[in-house]
Amino acid sequence: MRQHAAQFVRDVTARSRLPLDYSVASLRVVDFVVDGLRRSGRDRAAVGQTLFGLGAYAGEVLVRRAGAAWIEFDEGQRALFGQPVGVRMPDGRVWNPLGKVVKRFEAGERESLRTLYLQLHGRSGTGLPGCAGRGGPADGL
Repeated sequence: MRQHAAQFVRDVTARSRLPLDYSVASLRVVDFVVDGLRRSGRDRAAVGQTLFGLGAYAGEVLVRRAGAAWIEFDEGQRALFGQPVGVRMPDGRVWNPLGKVVKRFEAGERESLRTLYLQLHGRSGTGLPGCAGRGGPADGL
């Protein structure tokens, strides 16, 4: 997935000047791009590759900034999340950034990639006491 994310960034930045630098702030750019795709009126199938690339990028931000690691989902996780891969946080929790991008496309602003990062439990080197973390593993984040 790391290579897929890197190729997506190369392709996108060659066509536009999007600031995809693997920073937490760049997750706002992901939200913005997904919102633009949503407003375009195209259906999910028509933008599926772009959504996958944005999800791979978002996951790679979690890997680089939050200490996550890419994992292949087992059969049960694939059925739950609807995706083949996700990330595991240092505390063992599993998250689905590919699915979160799809949720942003389908549901709009209430499904933010940047907010996801800020609500993550188990980020390496951080502690967010009292942060409930909407969109956790059980709801197919």
